[in-house]
Amino acid sequence: MTDITSQQPPPATGHPVPPPPTAPSTREDLRAVMAARRDLGPEYEDALVDSFLDKLDVEIAARIRNEVAAQLRHQPPGPPVKQKDSAVGVAMGSLALGIPLTGIAVANAGGPGLLLAWGGIIAVNFAYAVSRRSQR
Repeated sequence: MTDITSQQPPPATGHPVPPPPTAPSTREDLRAVMAARRDLGPEYEDALVDSFLDKLDVEIAARIRNEVAAQLRHQPPGPPVKQKDSAVGVAMGSLALGIPLTGIAVANAGGPGLLLAWGGIIAVNFAYAVSRRSQR
């Protein structure tokens, strides 16, 4: 069986990556588990294996965190993220709603209805503009 990590080149150098050496503490822990199994017998085997796997999980997680941190340090910064401007959507929505509201307001209430409909549209746009200004 071959080690997959030894076949993949790292992004920065292009050279094969040797498999990471097993930490001395992991080797010692495994030897201790095997010795404890001999001393305690097979009835403690599951508990010993679970204990060893828990320690191994902690070590693997630490290695992954270190590797990700190292890669992030060597990664060039990407292009700045452009935020979508929703002001255009609010303006277009106001115009789209303004047309039928104008017709309904004028048909039902005449001039005062027209002023009330467009006053509401202007108030919504003004409130949106004020909220955007306070977020900056």
